[in-house]
Amino acid sequence: MASPVATATRTGLDVEQIRADFPALHQEAHGRPLVYLDNAATTQKPRQVIDTVTHFYEHDCANVHRGVHLLSQRATVAYESARTTIKAHLGAADSREIVFTRGTTEAINLVAQSFVRPRIEPGDEILITGMEHHSNIVPWQMLCEATGAELKVVPITDEGELELDRYAELLSHRTKIVGVVHVSNALGTVNPVKEMIELAHAKGIPVLVDGAQAVPHGAVDVRDLDCDFYAFSGHKAYGPTGIGALYGKREHLLEMVPYQGGGDMILSVTFDETLYAEPPHRFEAGTPNIEGAIGLAAALEYLEALGADAVTAHETELLDAATKRALDIPGVRLIGAARRRAGALSFVMDGVHPHDIGTILDTEGVAIRAGHHCAQPVMQRFNISATVRASFGVYNTTNEVDRLIEALAKVKEIFG
Repeated sequence: MASPVATATRTGLDVEQIRADFPALHQEAHGRPLVYLDNAATTQKPRQVIDTVTHFYEHDCANVHRGVHLLSQRATVAYESARTTIKAHLGAADSREIVFTRGTTEAINLVAQSFVRPRIEPGDEILITGMEHHSNIVPWQMLCEATGAELKVVPITDEGELELDRYAELLSHRTKIVGVVHVSNALGTVNPVKEMIELAHAKGIPVLVDGAQAVPHGAVDVRDLDCDFYAFSGHKAYGPTGIGALYGKREHLLEMVPYQGGGDMILSVTFDETLYAEPPHRFEAGTPNIEGAIGLAAALEYLEALGADAVTAHETELLDAATKRALDIPGVRLIGAARRRAGALSFVMDGVHPHDIGTILDTEGVAIRAGHHCAQPVMQRFNISATVRASFGVYNTTNEVDRLIEALAKVKEIFG
């Protein structure tokens, strides 16, 4: 796979060269050059990922693990090599700690059903935070309803930060797991997950981290964090949709019983008994998303070639510039002003519904997200129904920040 070459700009990235790798960016929307600022929802895909997936379909399309023929062998090697790539990208110790899933949502459901459910009883507690995506709320609610456990929530401040003192107070002998988002998709807040993990582990409590918004924006080292589980989605990290991964400490995965059964997750099956395969394969029932896994590995290799520090610096520059300039527009109010933010700028404008803002921006060729961002409790916390969210990626530019601000000025002009 051809790799991008980061050149010596102020941020370490040659953004124009990067943009050349993304075919979807080179089109018009309503007669204007497209400005794509909806990266927190899904990112565009570089040619390197597209070509990798195409190559699989054109040359190596076969099922994995089962076949003795050449195509199956090549597909299996590529699929398991992708697992090794993800292991390295996350800093895991062993590729057997990487389980392929459909994304963050399925990964969290897997932990809820296979790790927590056998350990939880009525009166036990699951602790999450007030800034979670629905994917880190609903699975725990379902588990609580089924078991009689109770869901506890760490509150957030007016600035969009967690109340860490309250978090520490909520940790107890009844807490069976902590679920916390690394970077909030609705606020952009970067949570102090390492500190939170240390506090939980001091009381013997395991921690799952939702890393869907963290992996695209900088370095993640699961061993340094010492998290028990870490989940992320490929489509938010320049990879294909319908693929993601769960990192789980080896000792946890060995104890877990799968909650989905079928082919390719077994050692043997009779009508009397089934013996499960070793992790991670026991959690990957059925034919996997082979091309998705291979494409995800290509996406992570692309990010590795750019360099995590350079990616973080570039996106931080864009976010800071967009924040400052948006706040210069009368009536714009930031939702989430944490000291550490990444990726996303969420705001409202007095007298204008976010959906109207999104519609006007679309006519100007600027793609943003308007809504509750699958984080309705966050909206309720700030007494709003929705926000406008502009979210940045490696291919966005300062000129696109200018286009965003110009489009917002037009909204202000239309609505006064």
